[in-house]
Amino acid sequence: MDPNVLHNISYGMYVISANKEGAFNGQIANTVFQITNEPVVIAISINKQNLTCEFIETSLKFSVSILDKETPLNFIGKFGFKSGRKENKFKDIKFKVLASGCPVVLDNAIAYLETKVINKFNCGTHTLFLGELINSEMIKIGNPMTYAYYHEVKHGVTPDTAPTFIKEEVMKIQNIIDK
Repeated sequence: MDPNVLHNISYGMYVISANKEGAFNGQIANTVFQITNEPVVIAISINKQNLTCEFIETSLKFSVSILDKETPLNFIGKFGFKSGRKENKFKDIKFKVLASGCPVVLDNAIAYLETKVINKFNCGTHTLFLGELINSEMIKIGNPMTYAYYHEVKHGVTPDTAPTFIKEEVMKIQNIIDK
């Protein structure tokens, strides 16, 4: 089986955020998609080891910031390769807190979605959360970053906690972390 075939499925680049008892956390995710239109339901896939998963499990809410294709790699690295258990990812980042208590990043985002969790599914290493859309807004005009653009143009890599991780990328990830 060739796992590279899976890179032909379209993905985007998003910051998924949640609030737990007044604390914020967010992470990069590439798996966000619309399930239905009445009501609008969004699905996200989050690794169970990630702090964001714990925050969503507790609050039953999450936000999605849709990243612009011009988002710099160091911004993606802050939310994608660092742990919220060790640092405040929202420090020095422009963001706002929504009515749900979830933060959304304003830096490098073109739009956001705010949801309340209506269901979740155990998918082994990940939890699939279904969130009913309660608010959304355009922040600026731009083009969303696709996962293909992130890899092919930005030369980004995939963390080992992502659903699209391929083991051959481990050395590339270590080089980014060490910088």
